[in-house]
Amino acid sequence: MHVEEIRAAERSFRSSFGQSVPARKLTTEAIHAFQTIIYAHFREYGRELPWRETNDPYRILISEVMLQQTQVERVIAKYEAFVSTFPDFHALAHAPLREILRVWQGLGYNRRAIALKRTAETVVAVYAGTLPSEPAELVKLPGIGPYTAAAITTFAFNQPTVFIETNIRTVFIHFFFVDQSEIADAEIRPLVEQTLDAAEPRRWYYALMDYGVLLKQQHRNPNRCSAHYQKQTPFKGSNRELRGAILRALTRESRLSERELVHVIGADLVRMRHALSQLQEEGFVKKSGAYFQIA
Repeated sequence: MHVEEIRAAERSFRSSFGQSVPARKLTTEAIHAFQTIIYAHFREYGRELPWRETNDPYRILISEVMLQQTQVERVIAKYEAFVSTFPDFHALAHAPLREILRVWQGLGYNRRAIALKRTAETVVAVYAGTLPSEPAELVKLPGIGPYTAAAITTFAFNQPTVFIETNIRTVFIHFFFVDQSEIADAEIRPLVEQTLDAAEPRRWYYALMDYGVLLKQQHRNPNRCSAHYQKQTPFKGSNRELRGAILRALTRESRLSERELVHVIGADLVRMRHALSQLQEEGFVKKSGAYFQIA
């Protein structure tokens, strides 16, 4: 199928099956038609991404954590550098936090970096260096919630779990909730479960995500129809920006005083003290005398 044929099949599907029905149970015909469209697009236009070329649970874990709240394009280069520097759980568990943050720099949301280190330490200490495959075990690890646990289970172990992320949500809203708004994930989840390709869940979810990317390119913010849609708060001038600036400064220098940090970053002293207090509580930095350094 070429793009024009895929678009025609999509329009036909939405006309035939895309109207909201309470407690919807999809027919076998609807499921087959939906899967055919999604797979047709994937065969022609599926993205080649480095974490799709491996079944290594460690590498898939790294990619899934990096992809939390960060665009694919920004993740690609960082992913390659990260897994090259820290090739397995043992290497990451024993690496200094300062070195991990140095490699992580540019991805933002630095809590993910420290969570990955703590996860690696747990996997080495508790699971003998082997990532567990069950979502119930994965959610016990730092920084891994229900979505990430399910995604790892599918992408690393090819198990047919049910989960929703932004691109998947976009696809189901577009196909099954025509001209509706405030659509809850609880309404979408049964449809995800019914249409899941249990024989090839890894490939199926990749195909869904890539179709979601296509829809976002064609339609402005389709997830606004979701009941879970939230605008991202501005980064400029935020506490998150200040925290990131502190960590960048401390990865460049072995240690800095509060006064030196204020001078280097140019931040307000009160905000600086608040951010430093947070970073200490979370285990990012430690204070020795008048100086701060990466923990």
